[in-house]
Amino acid sequence: MRHFEYSRAGDVGQAVVSHAALQNTAFLAGGTTLLDLMKIDVMRPAAVVDINRVALKQIESLPDGRVRIGALVSNTDLARHAKVVADYPVLAEALLSGATTQLRNKATTGGNVMQRVRCNYFRDGVSPCNKRTPGSGCAAVGGINRSVHAVLGTSKSCIASHPSDMCVAMAAIGATVTVQGPKGTRDIAFADFHLLPGDTPEKEHALMADEMITHVTLDAPLAGAKSAYLKLRDRASYQFALASSAIIIRLEGGVIKQARIALGGVGTKPWRATEAEAQLVGQRPTPALFEAAAAAAFKTAVAQTHNAYKIPLGQQAIVRNLSTLVA
Repeated sequence: MRHFEYSRAGDVGQAVVSHAALQNTAFLAGGTTLLDLMKIDVMRPAAVVDINRVALKQIESLPDGRVRIGALVSNTDLARHAKVVADYPVLAEALLSGATTQLRNKATTGGNVMQRVRCNYFRDGVSPCNKRTPGSGCAAVGGINRSVHAVLGTSKSCIASHPSDMCVAMAAIGATVTVQGPKGTRDIAFADFHLLPGDTPEKEHALMADEMITHVTLDAPLAGAKSAYLKLRDRASYQFALASSAIIIRLEGGVIKQARIALGGVGTKPWRATEAEAQLVGQRPTPALFEAAAAAAFKTAVAQTHNAYKIPLGQQAIVRNLSTLVA
């Protein structure tokens, strides 16, 4: 690990000022991604600002039915919160499917939103990787790309899949990310926060270099809806998704009135499957309908050498989840 400056912030304003004082500064919260990447010399911040004493650990119910989550709320506390369990079970399930109890106790909401990819070539520090070293190439294209590489939203510059379970659930629910910088606060729609790689895969999110996440606000829950998170992986614990689905569905009189579907493990960002949703709304649930919706979700998929199986697997993540929810 390289030498870096360390400081501790007492409030958001101090954190933003300290971060802006030096170039190449990182915020330290749970550290479950940052410290790992610093140890393997992939991230090399000149300074680290510890924000663990900043008052961002509250979960608040808002008058309009939304829920406001502080950026420092741990994954464990969020998953066990009574409001989340009752109104957003898909989020609680997604959080509890990730990592281990110890990691969930440390990992934070803001850090999870900012979680970086698990691509072997990004993390080895030596292979060509446009995300780590822009313009160097993408070793995953034509390399080993079975498990942590995407089939949706890819480009010739990057095919790494987004690793977060929590973010997939939030993509289905709908949310707003509040950030603060030297010029004040602003809100970013969750759907717009994570960026597709395109020709600039080093730009992973819509956060400016001098901003930090302060809150994530979930949209109000759909009244009368059912939801679930289904994660398919190589083993049952401490493993990233090969394919996952977060689904929220509301039926009325035997007809699907609303449907929200987001996918994980298969996209370069938390993937909202709007084409699949459109297939479902206004229809009576049948196995054939679910198959058609799943096929629509992967209409634009591009498989790599070793991950073509993710297309039928991702389709099954949709079909199985829907079938369980309407049973």
